[in-house]
Amino acid sequence: MSGCCQTTMAFDGVSRGFKLALWAVIVINAVMFGVEMTAGVVAESQALKADALDFLGDTATYGISLAVIGAPLAWRARAALVKGLSLAAMGLWVLGLTAYNVLALDPPRAETMGIVGFLALAANVTSVGLLLRYRNGDANVRSVWLCSRNDAIGNVAVIVAASGVWATASAWPDLIVAAIMASLFLWSSVRILQQSRGELRHARLHAAGTSAASP
Repeated sequence: MSGCCQTTMAFDGVSRGFKLALWAVIVINAVMFGVEMTAGVVAESQALKADALDFLGDTATYGISLAVIGAPLAWRARAALVKGLSLAAMGLWVLGLTAYNVLALDPPRAETMGIVGFLALAANVTSVGLLLRYRNGDANVRSVWLCSRNDAIGNVAVIVAASGVWATASAWPDLIVAAIMASLFLWSSVRILQQSRGELRHARLHAAGTSAASP
């Protein structure tokens, strides 16, 4: 993660290539949210629902990222703050839902989990490939990379959960993976919030220095 002293040098997303990649990833995430949430409801899988919510959150936050490209650093940092907080809220919601479903241990449909997990993994590997070269940008750009990386890791986890459900005929692997995914959301949220707060401090100091230098 870039330090505060490096924020002025970090890539800010102002490039045609990044914007096109971001549009493509937004479409991929929107489509996969519908597919995976439907499959999660049908298969009664908390891990699939958690991953679908991640797709939905990414669709919205990538739209915010696109909207603030080229804006002053303070606005880009504020957008990243919103994304970090929404990621934390999503992680807490998934943790709560998982804890609630511990009381209802009917195993989900492993076959559906596995098939949709592989489909979602293919979608996210494509997204990660599109965004790989932009992973070390400012908080706004980096949050896009972290969310896409989380999705790919989450898809692998769903596939592992599907194997565990099939092998054990139990819901526990599904619930455990959902909890792990929620924890990953929270950890990424912390990293995004730390970088965005550092960039906000940098923007304030820059603004103060500019004001002091003005006649």
